[in-house]
Amino acid sequence: MEERLQKIMANAGVASRRKCEQYILEGKVQVNGETVETLGIKANPRKDIITVNGRPINKLAQADKIVVALHKPKGVITSMSDPEGRKTVKDFIKGIKTRVYPIGRLDYDTEGLLLFTNDGELANRLTHPRHHVGKIYWATVKGVPHGDALEKLKHGIMLEDGMTQPAELEYHDVDIEKNEATISIIIYEGRNRQVRRMFEAIGHKVIRLRRVQFGNITLHGLARGKHRLLTKSEINELKQSIKTISGDK
Repeated sequence: MEERLQKIMANAGVASRRKCEQYILEGKVQVNGETVETLGIKANPRKDIITVNGRPINKLAQADKIVVALHKPKGVITSMSDPEGRKTVKDFIKGIKTRVYPIGRLDYDTEGLLLFTNDGELANRLTHPRHHVGKIYWATVKGVPHGDALEKLKHGIMLEDGMTQPAELEYHDVDIEKNEATISIIIYEGRNRQVRRMFEAIGHKVIRLRRVQFGNITLHGLARGKHRLLTKSEINELKQSIKTISGDK
């Protein structure tokens, strides 16, 4: 059965579907020896020979699918390389021999749980808003937001790139002396700097931001800068949560 080329590549663990589209547009992908430079092309993963930079993707497809959890420190770029020589998340998972890539992003100033995988389809399903996979953050903000301000975030708030989906929020801690509040927020999207922009929209700057949970995977017991492989049971729970929440079969 023929499928879109970028989907075949993502399923083989080449990269995320968006990154695979970029590889195609850059002329790095060949199907049966012919370079493909446009999107929309379909292929049969069982019959066609697909290569990326000359490397057959069927070898990648045979690799075991893994998921890695990293406690990303603040001041680290969510990228597997950086032309400016800055520290990247790849520097913290050097013990992983399988080629993996991040599931979503955490910005430079945000720390916490970041997942990696070589399973492109799983990455796509975990990050697509329609699958409603929650990500929990602890946001320490300047000032103490009133309840009506938080209600705006709970119902969705307009940002420069559109209305956000409803979020779930509750106070985690309030420091009267410092005039700060730490608030737990659950979002189901992954826009650039979304949590920071949401709080800025109600007049409260985020001072510290940490992601503590992604789906059923938590940061518990994982020291800053350390990583671990998820168990098969944990990966199955991740997949099951996607099916349950999205209603997929």
